Amino acid sequence: MNTEKNKISDQHSPFNLNNNSHYEQWRDKKLINYPKSLEDLVVEINDPRNLKSSEQQKIIDVCRQTNMVIYRSNTADNPDPSIPVALGNTFGLIDMDHNWLADNSGVTSLTVVDDGARKHYIPYSNRAINWHTDGYYNTPDKQIRGMILHCVNPAPIGGGNQLMDHEMAYILLRDKNPDYIKALMLNDVMTIPPRMKDNGDIARKEETGSVFSIIPETGDLHVRYTIRTRNVIWKDDPLTQEALGYLSHCLKHSSDYIFNGTLESGMGLICNNVLHDRTAFEDNETQKRLLYRARYYNRMAGTSVIMG
Repeated sequence: MNTEKNKISDQHSPFNLNNNSHYEQWRDKKLINYPKSLEDLVVEINDPRNLKSSEQQKIIDVCRQTNMVIYRSNTADNPDPSIPVALGNTFGLIDMDHNWLADNSGVTSLTVVDDGARKHYIPYSNRAINWHTDGYYNTPDKQIRGMILHCVNPAPIGGGNQLMDHEMAYILLRDKNPDYIKALMLNDVMTIPPRMKDNGDIARKEETGSVFSIIPETGDLHVRYTIRTRNVIWKDDPLTQEALGYLSHCLKHSSDYIFNGTLESGMGLICNNVLHDRTAFEDNETQKRLLYRARYYNRMAGTSVIMG
C-alpha cells in the first residue's frame, strides 16, 4: 500500500475537518443543481451486461454528483444473476462481499424465506427496514463501499425505498455543527454485539467503529450506520447523542435530499453504499418480490471526489 498516496488523499479530502477551504469549495460545487427528484437519477440503458460507452459515462456523471444511479434496462424480469455482476464489473466493482447468506455466486437473493437461517433476518422477510448502510456490522477490512440492487420482480404492494446520499448527510451535520462530525468519526461511537451460533459459539465477533470515516486510498467518505437501537450500542455521551439525534432528524425531515421510489422489473440501484431504507411489502400467489443484491468492498471507479 502506498502510504504517501494515502497521506496526500487524506490531506486534500474535503471530509478532513482541518480542510475548511477544500470542504467549502467541494460543498458549493456539490450543491449546484443537485437533483430534486428520483427521475433526475434515472439513466436509461439497454442491457446492463453490455453497456454502451455513452450509457456508462452517463452513469458515472450522475454518480459523481449523487453517489447513486437508478438504471432502467430492457432485461424485464430476466432472473439471470449475472446481470448485476456484469454491471458491477463495468464500474470496477469486483471485490464482492460473499457474505454467509449469499448465493453461491456471491449475489444475494432478497425475497421472503420461510425456512433455514435466512428466515431469522429482516431482509428475507416482508417487514420494513429502517435507515442504514449495508454491512455496518462488517469488520474494518470488509467495509461495504459499493452496492447494486437489481429488481427481477417487485412486490405487488409496497417494497419501496428512500435513498439519501451519505455526502449530503455529512454536509447537513458539518454545517450544523462540525463537532458532530468530529464525534461521529471517533472509533468508539458504534458497537455491534457479536452474533452467536445456536450452540453458543461466536459466529461474528463484536465490532466497534466510527460512523463517518475517510477512505485512506481515495480520500472519499465512508459511512457505517443504522438508525436502529436494537442490537446496537451507541456511545453514551452528550455530544454523540446530540449528533446522532440530528442525523436521525435529517433522515426523517430533509426531504429535499431524500429520494423515494420503487424499483420495477429490469430496474436497479448502483451506488457507493448510500443511506437507504425499505418499506414493508406484500406478495401474492402470482407475484413474489425478488431483488438481487451485490455488495462490494470497493467504490465505483471514476466517482472519487479527488480525481487525478
